[in-house]
Amino acid sequence: MPAKSKAAKIPPSAPKLSHYDASGRATMVDVSGKSPTVRIAEASARVIMSPKVLAALPRNPKGDPFEVARIAGIQAAKRTSELIPMCHPVALSFVDISYSMCEDGVDLLSRASTTAGTGVEMEALTAVSVAALTIYDMCKALDKGIEIRYIQLERKSGGKSGQYRRPPRQQER
Repeated sequence: MPAKSKAAKIPPSAPKLSHYDASGRATMVDVSGKSPTVRIAEASARVIMSPKVLAALPRNPKGDPFEVARIAGIQAAKRTSELIPMCHPVALSFVDISYSMCEDGVDLLSRASTTAGTGVEMEALTAVSVAALTIYDMCKALDKGIEIRYIQLERKSGGKSGQYRRPPRQQER
C-alpha cells in the first residue's frame, strides 16, 4: 500500500492561494457558484532567432512554421485542462495566434475567449507556449540555440477579478 502523502500546512498569515485547501492540499477550485460571463485573455511570447534562421523561414522544408504553430496553439488551448491538473475544462468560443516579425525573432500573441464561470488565462498561455515550441521544432535543424522568452499574460477581462492589463515591458539592460 503506498504511503499517504502529508501536505504542508499553510501558515494563517500566508496569502490565500486558490488551489489549496485549509490543510495545504492541492484542490480544484469550485466554480459552480460563479455566473457565466464573457471572459477574454491574451498572452504573448517571443521566439529569439539568429538572422540566418529568420532569413530561412520562407523556405522551411517542413512548411510554414507560423501556420503550423497557429494550429498547434489552437489545439493546445482546447486541451489545457488535460495538461494543467487543476484547470477546469472550458468551452472555448474563440482561440487564435498571431505573429509579427521583430528585429531578433518573432513575437506571438494568443487570444482566447469563452462565456463561462471561469477564465481563459491558462488557455491563452498554453496556446502561446505551444505555438512558440512549435516554431522551435520547425526551425531547430538550423539552430538549436533558438530561445523562447517572455511567456506572459498580457490582458484579461471578465469575471470577479475584473480587468488586468500588463504594463509595458521596460527595455532589457
